[in-house]
Amino acid sequence: MADDIFYMKAALAEAKKAYEEDEVPVGAIIVCKDRIIARAHNLTERLTDVTAHAEMQAITSAQEALGGKYLNECTLYVTVEPCIMCAGAIGWSQMGRVVFGASDEKRGYQRFAPQALHPRTDVTSGVMEEECATLMKSFFKQKR
Repeated sequence: MADDIFYMKAALAEAKKAYEEDEVPVGAIIVCKDRIIARAHNLTERLTDVTAHAEMQAITSAQEALGGKYLNECTLYVTVEPCIMCAGAIGWSQMGRVVFGASDEKRGYQRFAPQALHPRTDVTSGVMEEECATLMKSFFKQKR
């Protein structure tokens, strides 16, 4: 659990960068063999690309770092539960483990596509949940 908190803090730092850039504050990192190989946050506004979610950016970066498309020895840390698009990409990459902070009852994969991840992917939820949820709530409160 201590490692999960350490890495989720790194993902939260990415989410805070997104917040500062007026992006929906979701951050993601990918860890392989105790080393961060990818860091990303939402870039949908900057790139005017609805697919530029933090998870998608991190997966692409990690695959480039490892020189392959499968991430079965990696862990994705993401501040908010992945959407179904990201869950599909996580599944196709065969991510070994996913750790997320806050649940997303409106758009999260667990509601719409609970089988989207690879069958061997381990999932841990609720890591630093309050901090992750607070950042999202603050962002959307500011928008209203």
